[in-house]
Amino acid sequence: MRGTKKRSVGGVRRADTKYTQFIAREECGLLEFVMKSLAGISRTKAKSILSGGGVLVEHEVETHFDFKVMPDMIVEISKHPGGSTKSFDYTPFFDIVYEDDDLIVVNKADEVLSMGVGRNSLNMKDLLDRYFVDTRQRCNAHVVHRLDARTTGLMMYAKSVEVQQLLTADWQKTIIDRRYVAVVEGEMEQEEGHVKSWLKDTDSLKIVSSRTNNGGKWAWTDWRLLKRAPGLSLIELHLHTGRKNQIRVHMSVIHHPILGDYKYGARIDGAKRMCLHAFRLVFRHPRSGEALSFETPFPAYFMSFFKR
Repeated sequence: MRGTKKRSVGGVRRADTKYTQFIAREECGLLEFVMKSLAGISRTKAKSILSGGGVLVEHEVETHFDFKVMPDMIVEISKHPGGSTKSFDYTPFFDIVYEDDDLIVVNKADEVLSMGVGRNSLNMKDLLDRYFVDTRQRCNAHVVHRLDARTTGLMMYAKSVEVQQLLTADWQKTIIDRRYVAVVEGEMEQEEGHVKSWLKDTDSLKIVSSRTNNGGKWAWTDWRLLKRAPGLSLIELHLHTGRKNQIRVHMSVIHHPILGDYKYGARIDGAKRMCLHAFRLVFRHPRSGEALSFETPFPAYFMSFFKR
């Protein structure tokens, strides 16, 4: 088995790429500047332009989203950046946690889909396929499990259909432990609890929960309180089943929706993101049967609510 290191390489300017020049009037982050300059552009598109080498600051390519733009700086932006002679910068979208000849484990960023939906969607499968080409690996990414686009954290992908089938043939035995951390609205009165219900998809693309069998799928989520703050709670969640939107729906059912999850009842405005992160993944390797365990730190944004 082999490890791999995170890569971070920007693009270079091409003579055949058209740039529009802007002069910064105030201090702000580069991602914010691009979105404001190209009025109406989505956050996802702005990220794609940056990572593709389509932004120059003082005539030098800059790909870091949090780069600080200062007043009077010259920023040049291309809506359709040309191909780069250097490696694509994957770091805004995922970090590689573990990799061997059979699979790869990544820490997925916010606003990245697990797999493509429609044309030109920003998704992990396409990003990993591109990474495999860049690193001269003769394989493709095969989806094993999914996270919502607004949920960050640990995911694994198989490098072949065979390994994908080995991992998913008996999912309950493959997965030893999956844990999430979330910031939810309201202060939890109890130290721990669980939610069990049937979850069913609807035509409105919103999952509904029922205590009795509604023709959906049985779902079970345990939760444990970690910290409280005025109007908020930090909790750890343990999945016994892996249904679509399971955590989001179950937290809404007990009237503690996830901060920033407006689809399922969040009421507090101003959250920068949906505060749900898959921080632990433990599974058996499909070849050796060895238990592999991975954890990521809780997102700093989550912890900022609980500094006291």
